[in-house]
Amino acid sequence: MLKDILEKKKCFKLVCGAGNEDADEVEKLVYLYSMAGCNFFDLCAKPEIVAAAKNGLKRAGIFNDRYLCVSVGIKGDPHVSKADINPDKCKQCSLCNDICLQNAIFHDNNGYTVNSKRCIGCARCLKVCKNDAIAITSEYKNLNEVLPPIVEMGIDCIELHALGENELEVDEKWTDINNSFDGILSICIDRSKLGNEALLKRVNRMLSCRKPYSTIIQADGAPMSGADDDFKTTLQTVATAEIFQNANLPVYILLSGGTNSKSTELAKICGINPNGVAIGSYARKIVRSYIMKEDFFDNPNSISAALKLAQDLVNKSLEHMG
Repeated sequence: MLKDILEKKKCFKLVCGAGNEDADEVEKLVYLYSMAGCNFFDLCAKPEIVAAAKNGLKRAGIFNDRYLCVSVGIKGDPHVSKADINPDKCKQCSLCNDICLQNAIFHDNNGYTVNSKRCIGCARCLKVCKNDAIAITSEYKNLNEVLPPIVEMGIDCIELHALGENELEVDEKWTDINNSFDGILSICIDRSKLGNEALLKRVNRMLSCRKPYSTIIQADGAPMSGADDDFKTTLQTVATAEIFQNANLPVYILLSGGTNSKSTELAKICGINPNGVAIGSYARKIVRSYIMKEDFFDNPNSISAALKLAQDLVNKSLEHMG
């Protein structure tokens, strides 16, 4: 059960991307990382993506001890947002294309365009655009319509990205999730808009309707910033996790946001003892050149090379926990 790996502090969560709607990529990632020892997968809340993840597990021949989580968010949350390029303002400098880790920006006869299925809303392109040609948008989703067909497919967790300042929408979404699913829930939260006191106040309010140890707190240090592999990148997630550890809440704590191969090592050095780690940008980055190949599943050399990288990351992360 999912609770078992959390209690044993041996949970490695691969974040495929709450906004990643590329079913082909998700299937490859789940296939690869499941064989590497990853036991928890974070997915976009769409039936076709959950199906792709299940296909990845089936292709790997793994049917036990692997768990699926779907993520949803409030309006404005970067995890469920998409970039859009205004062709009238775009000067075709290629900076956005060069910096996109998801290969979501491409060039055609109409200039640079965003593949919305691949875009995860990280806003790297927005930050480098010098011509105000890029906007980040998110759309409202009725969870009472989105979640039931996914829950029926069989999942193990639902995560709410409770980022931002709209307390009313956080409470409404949290109520909808609790009414839709009776399993483990996860709260992904950071300090970008909230101080420590406000952060704990929100979390305690959300936990008031939950049984002890039925909830994960995903301490999101710096969301979607983990492309680099150094201690500084992962510093904020360790600091955020410390807030929840010191509060002695009846929850499981995962490191997230800026996480990389050094996250659990830094946590151990700092006396932080999480139940697991969730790695997205860095985990996807190190295998991207292999899984982008169309013949990936038919290329033993690509699979072997990518699997070695994935295994090293999973093993290094888990050895510092517990």
